[in-house]
Amino acid sequence: QVQLVESGGGLVQAGGSLTLSCVASGRTLSPRAMVWFRQAPGKEREFVGGITWAFGRTLHADSVKGRFTVSRDNAKNTLYLQMNNLKPEDTASYYCAFSGEWPPPTKPREYNRWGQGTQVTVST
Repeated sequence: QVQLVESGGGLVQAGGSLTLSCVASGRTLSPRAMVWFRQAPGKEREFVGGITWAFGRTLHADSVKGRFTVSRDNAKNTLYLQMNNLKPEDTASYYCAFSGEWPPPTKPREYNRWGQGTQVTVST
């Protein structure tokens, strides 16, 4: 049974930075890709970005392009989300997931395994 554990969230002022981590454990991994989603209160979970596990090809949502960067460390089975120039509208719980497709689906219903999430709050 593979588990996903997100961490690194917190409270940060607008313009600040955070790096989120997602550690996958439970068995040897070789996913097609991994992705980040986020969900603000009262809103649908939305795609943030993804990366192919083998070659590190990335894709980012327009809302975060130029500010957020997805990366991974295959040896550590860890996915990262570097978030710079954070804005109050980035406030959400952030989740990681595996994707068997590339480009990855951008609808949350296409995924059936999530971590518990990590909360990011950006203050003005």
